[in-house]
Amino acid sequence: MRVLALANQKGGVGKTTTAINLGTALAAIGERVLIVDLDPQGNASTGLGIDRRARQKSTYDVLVGDCRMDEAIVATAVPRLWIAPSTLDLLGVELEIAPQGDRNFRIRNALAACADFEVEAGRPITYVLIDCPPSLNLLTINALSAADSVVVPMQCEFFALEGLSQLLSTVEQVKNALNPNLTIHGVVLTMYDKRSSLTTQVEADVRTHMGDKVYETVIPRNVRVSEAPSYGKPALLYDLRCTGSQAYLKLASEIIQRERRMRAA
Repeated sequence: MRVLALANQKGGVGKTTTAINLGTALAAIGERVLIVDLDPQGNASTGLGIDRRARQKSTYDVLVGDCRMDEAIVATAVPRLWIAPSTLDLLGVELEIAPQGDRNFRIRNALAACADFEVEAGRPITYVLIDCPPSLNLLTINALSAADSVVVPMQCEFFALEGLSQLLSTVEQVKNALNPNLTIHGVVLTMYDKRSSLTTQVEADVRTHMGDKVYETVIPRNVRVSEAPSYGKPALLYDLRCTGSQAYLKLASEIIQRERRMRAA
């Protein structure tokens, strides 16, 4: 089971959209995927059609120890894709778990406990995607402590470069203090507009700074991708042929290929 945290301290970069659609794309090519929604806004859960009234157990309950991760998991309309939904209760969870000695490792421990949980007969989860909140708090630290690698969605604008620098510093701190095996899996450029000179300038800067850590695949600005969450569907179910959906399928393939190279090394 590989655990990827989707993180960026800057909001509005397409992090949740990437979690939903990357998860769907990985499921479409045969992986069994669990999305762990750690954002109190719960947009990943809503975007996958999980009604708030149906969230009997959530990541909040997992974090405070009221249930196991496998008890919070619910199926989505996408074959081979499950989610541990979030609720607004997450807003106060830091105060509840802060006094506990294992406060930074609640998600890691919960995932370890259900590593052999079979979502299908004889078949466990192969990928976990953790959708982090757009801030550096105890929820994000839990995600980074649990993750094998970090996928960084980044919008092609000037301020995103500053946010990337802050995140890289945070990842390094977590690696040194809590999770020595943590790596940057890659940076994915989102809301990409090839007609904009700013987009091409930001892309050039990021590729110069990060090298091959930046995925070749870019996620274009796409109206269909923006519309999909209002229907409780990932873009790949809403409109498979749109450029955004095709980009996420390509990104999923690139991530799988990168995983194979990492394992071979």
